[in-house]
Amino acid sequence: MKPIRFSAHSSEQLFFRGTSEEEVIETINTASWQSAEMERIECRKKIHFGNEWNKKYYQKKVVRPIFIEESGEIVVITVYTYFF
Repeated sequence: MKPIRFSAHSSEQLFFRGTSEEEVIETINTASWQSAEMERIECRKKIHFGNEWNKKYYQKKVVRPIFIEESGEIVVITVYTYFF
């Protein structure tokens, strides 16, 4: 697997989106990739959460990174997180 680099935007947003670099890397390494808009790639992974987020309790979350694959690395553009 190629090394994974986080863009400045994606690194800054991880905390606000409720996920971590480790969860994003795990998702990219283990989930099926699909085409996304603007010639990007996305994947999704459901993760047990069992905690509070924004004053509400959630059992699970889905981590959805958007990234590009370059010749020598994978670059994460942004990350979406869905809680339920």
